[in-house]
Amino acid sequence: MKVLLINHFPLQGSGSGVYVANIAKSLKKRGHETCIITPENTSHFSDLKDIKLHPVFFKFQEKIEGQQSFNFGCIDPHPRSSLLFGNMTDLQLKQYEEAFRKAIEEEILEFKPDVIHAQHIWIISNVALDYNIPVVVTCHGSDIMGYEIWPKFHKIMYKVVDKCKKIIAISNNSKDIINNIFKENKEKVVTILNGYDEKVFYKEDYNKKDILNELKIYKNYDKIVCFAGRLAKNKGVDLLLQAAKNYEKEDVLTLIVGDGEELKNLKEMQEKLKLKNVVFLGNQNHDTLRKIYNISDVCAVPSRKEAFGLVALEAIACGTPVVATNKGELPNFVNNKGGILIEEENILELENAISKILDKEIIFDSKYLAEYAKSNYMQDLFIDKLIEIYKESLQEEYKIEK
Repeated sequence: MKVLLINHFPLQGSGSGVYVANIAKSLKKRGHETCIITPENTSHFSDLKDIKLHPVFFKFQEKIEGQQSFNFGCIDPHPRSSLLFGNMTDLQLKQYEEAFRKAIEEEILEFKPDVIHAQHIWIISNVALDYNIPVVVTCHGSDIMGYEIWPKFHKIMYKVVDKCKKIIAISNNSKDIINNIFKENKEKVVTILNGYDEKVFYKEDYNKKDILNELKIYKNYDKIVCFAGRLAKNKGVDLLLQAAKNYEKEDVLTLIVGDGEELKNLKEMQEKLKLKNVVFLGNQNHDTLRKIYNISDVCAVPSRKEAFGLVALEAIACGTPVVATNKGELPNFVNNKGGILIEEENILELENAISKILDKEIIFDSKYLAEYAKSNYMQDLFIDKLIEIYKESLQEEYKIEK
């Protein structure tokens, strides 16, 4: 089977990007071919071995032949773009759509996909419906945020849901939200949980001092708290910094991995709170992120909004307990198994939960955590169900044509 994967965001810096990359690798293991169409604004984007990539280039920090005159659109700000779809001009939206239409048509001719798997109930998914190829769409949660913010995109979203073969929800909570909005198409919505790549995130023994030296941190710390993700308001890093004001000690280090529009504000908050042991590391590759998870005592996920919470799952897969808000799918794999759940915006609960893990008042078995993640949430566990959806969509298309 040939599957054309299309996404509104790059493979790095977004949950949907990681999702697409994981699916492509899992499909390859099963003997299927994939091609990924994705926006890019750098010529140094990550390559996936033996998987065809078709970047659509947008303007950012370097000049790339054929790039659009503006950056790629976002529903929620991306580390490499702050241009929101709601702020794009009609001309930009038209050019955006035309650029992806051109890419899709080129791959229909060259790659000849059997099925198109589009990410987000959004603009590019709508374009993909214009061809005689079955379309399956995954809702990632940010598209629902777009629905709530910008009514002008409702018409497109309703068309996508009405015309596609299946809507995939990445959590049961997301499924409920989708069904509540698109009531007439409930039969199309199916839950397939968001799995992690077990070849990238796993428990391994690292020397803490060596890893910190690799990160250019030359002071020794006994305990480490980490955060990984976009530095956006909804990720709640400001709450973590306020909690750090109370749990921070000379031997406790807080590592912030990621980039985004809140970086400047967060660094100003760090200075205002006089936090000495908080280090902003910027974006890191997956190998480095695995090392950070493994040497950390706890991973904080203080999100105000979260569709799934893949970062938390990756940390648990590395044997690291998580303190997370009661959002999205997080309660299903964090509560009493992978860490401690707290209420959103509750800085005291966040600080107390982190402190209890750091002080070993609550102890988690790292080997159990890693095995729990691998047994229940690795990507390969869900790929067969996804392949079945592809096959069902092809059969439906065949019946219609016949």
